[in-house]
Amino acid sequence: MGFAASQARYLMLTARQSDLELQGQFINQARLSLANITGALFTISANLEPESPQAIALQARIAAIQALDKALELQLRRVDTQRDAVQTEIEAVRKVIGKNIASTFKTFA
Repeated sequence: MGFAASQARYLMLTARQSDLELQGQFINQARLSLANITGALFTISANLEPESPQAIALQARIAAIQALDKALELQLRRVDTQRDAVQTEIEAVRKVIGKNIASTFKTFA
C-alpha cells in the first residue's frame, strides 16, 4: 500500500474509531437514564405493600427496564469489540506508514 493510500486508510479508521466512541457514550448515557428510572421505581415500590397490584406492576416495569439495560450492555460490548479491532488496525496502518517513510528516506539519502 502506498503512502497516500495508507494515510487515507488511517484517516478513515480514525474517523470510525471516533464514531464508535460516540456510540459508546450514547449507549452509556441511555444506560444511566435507565438506572435513574429504575432507582425511582424502586423508591416508589418501597412505599407500597409487596403484594399490591401497583407493586406488582412496578416490578414488571422494573424487569422490563432491566431487560433493556441488558440489551444495551450487549450492544456496548459489540461497540467496544469493534473499537478494539479498529484500534488494532490503526496500529498496523501506523507501522505501514512508518515503513513507507523509512524506505522513502533511505531512497533519497
